[in-house]
Amino acid sequence: MIAMILAAGRGERMRPLTDTVPKPLLEVAGKPLIVHQIEALGLAGIERVVINTGRLGDQIQSHLGTGESLGVSILYSEEGDEPLETAGGIVKALPLLGNQPFIVTNADIYSDFDYQGLPEQLDSHAHLVLVDNPPHNPDGDFALMNGRLENEGSQRLTYSGIGVYSPHFFKDCAHGKLPLAPLLRQSAQENKLSGQYFTGYWSDIGTPERLIEVNYKT
Repeated sequence: MIAMILAAGRGERMRPLTDTVPKPLLEVAGKPLIVHQIEALGLAGIERVVINTGRLGDQIQSHLGTGESLGVSILYSEEGDEPLETAGGIVKALPLLGNQPFIVTNADIYSDFDYQGLPEQLDSHAHLVLVDNPPHNPDGDFALMNGRLENEGSQRLTYSGIGVYSPHFFKDCAHGKLPLAPLLRQSAQENKLSGQYFTGYWSDIGTPERLIEVNYKT
């Protein structure tokens, strides 16, 4: 499989740390967040990684290069200073992602998730990994019922930022800025989202305080 790491966000909530350094290069346990992700993907047998970049993206490319030192082949999808949002970034990168389901993961999460646990083929538009609701998202995103995701339910969980997507999911999407959440909610409404529940370690590094907390724990 091919994997895409979403790394084009501005990281506004991480300022001032991200004034001069892109958020994916902020370090946990002495290593950039995005390197942790690439290493985990490599351990799962992923050999090709697509990374979208935005503001300060040249630093990411300079640090990672072709990926040879990390055991993968890295391709870049450059978005410039105006990120295309999550779905828009994926749509722009589709020519690099092939015609089979591909992994998508956020560059700003830290987790011990094993990517080998993801399905290689789908009977849905996308397959999302859900986690327990963190304090900053207490109401969750989706309910998981018999392997399918629903928008409403008594036990809603949070989308981890890790998933597998069919390229067909984006076939009718126009190029340009496009958020992912409305597309996922529409697919859930149509019973076309599958998912799994992950109980291991996961953190969304969305603020400087969370970065400090994760570094303290590791």
